[in-house]
Amino acid sequence: MHTVATVLLVALVWLAGSLPAVAQADTSQASTVTEQTATHSTDEHNTTGDEVHHSTPAGWSVIPFILLLTMIATGPLFYEHFWHKNYPKIAVTLGALVVLYYIFALHNQHGPVHAFFEYFQFISLLTGLFIASGGIMIGIDKKATPLMNVGILFFGAIISNIIGTTGASMLLIRPYLRLNKHRIRAYHIIFFIFIVSNIGGSLTPIGDPPLFLGFLKGVPFTWTLIHNLLPWSFALAMLLLIFYIYDIRNKHAKKEPEVIHNRITLHGHINFVWLSMVVGAVFLDPNVLDWVPAIHYDGQKLSFLRELIMLTVSFLAYKTANKELLKQNDFSFEPIREVAFIFIGIFGTMMPALELVGNFAQSPAGAEMINHNTLYWGTGLLSGVLDNAPTYLNFLAAAMASVGGDINSIHSVMEFAKGGYPDSILMLQAISVAAVFFGSMTYIGNGPNFMVKSIAEQLGIKMPSFFGYILRFSIPVLVPLFFLVWLIFFFAAG
Repeated sequence: MHTVATVLLVALVWLAGSLPAVAQADTSQASTVTEQTATHSTDEHNTTGDEVHHSTPAGWSVIPFILLLTMIATGPLFYEHFWHKNYPKIAVTLGALVVLYYIFALHNQHGPVHAFFEYFQFISLLTGLFIASGGIMIGIDKKATPLMNVGILFFGAIISNIIGTTGASMLLIRPYLRLNKHRIRAYHIIFFIFIVSNIGGSLTPIGDPPLFLGFLKGVPFTWTLIHNLLPWSFALAMLLLIFYIYDIRNKHAKKEPEVIHNRITLHGHINFVWLSMVVGAVFLDPNVLDWVPAIHYDGQKLSFLRELIMLTVSFLAYKTANKELLKQNDFSFEPIREVAFIFIGIFGTMMPALELVGNFAQSPAGAEMINHNTLYWGTGLLSGVLDNAPTYLNFLAAAMASVGGDINSIHSVMEFAKGGYPDSILMLQAISVAAVFFGSMTYIGNGPNFMVKSIAEQLGIKMPSFFGYILRFSIPVLVPLFFLVWLIFFFAAG
């Protein structure tokens, strides 16, 4: 096995193959629990009359997911022309195959419906933030230095907790690339992904989707700030130091402009209004605010109003944007188009993987393995190749079930966050930190990762392949860092 990704995928297949023996003991119970916990919007008061029992997916059903990940990894490297021409068809086809398998073989319409709404929420938010930020022109007319870059990355890490990692990434990536255009290297973008698009957003529920889902379930808003601050500070300081060492050794700079005015300019102020509307709409969740309209399905409230608001704001932001600013930002719809097609395939094909992992984690055999150490590595490693939001929910559900808690009870979640169950604060901290941190391990670990990569490539910057990202940066930089985070904050704590 040459890469972490390969090891993870093989482990996933092994887990899928070994699960049926466990699942058969209580198939209907496990599938119902997974159905409730693997969604982004779950009503606290589920009605038992709406529960529908269905078969557990077979182990081989993860093959389309593995195939899609493999093609994402190898396509741009070995068959670039074919991949760029056909990736929409490939992603949609593989996703459709799994959806059809769920509907006609498993007689499970609920999984595909929930996956669709999860995707709808995901792509609506990314589209809104991408288009709204595209009309904002931040001009940094300063000399590009390692210290200046460290300052921008630190600023991005801070604001990612205010406007989310996606919002911060879309707002800062273009001025960051323009500032460094005379000395740009792949590591500039990779560390931007590490810091701004992922680890920076660990302090508030707004920062990253898994933490927001935890907040909706009952984790207090300030909990992440209080309990994630030290791991965040340590990881951020280490990454900024490593980046500074990389950047100070960059001796391949081209000649910079002779006249530097040493100023920062800001244009496109109206788009900050659109940006704030997109971020504000995130809180219009029908499971928290009863007055928000929702689609009632399977005993749950599925959101649609906030997504329609985000898409409407996207349209208005583009129509009212200064076209000259869009041109100066090299704005095009190609990055969001690529993300939309790639992730419709990922959301469709990862359903069996999530369900199999969730079932095993909540089975008696899986429950015996649960502690804050296994939760850290389990949540983390799977968050690198699966969507970290449902991964967070699955492992939180498993952790609570192992100590008698219930993820569908807000009171129970609040007690779990306050330490009302054995080792519960440390377990929740392990899940929270790992879900956010490990999202930086691959291009597909978190939505902004792929978006930043696409924007950089659109501007002509050669980015590492899927495996190149892992081999050149994730393994030598992130794996030792995450090991130290575990050693200091979790292993030593218990």
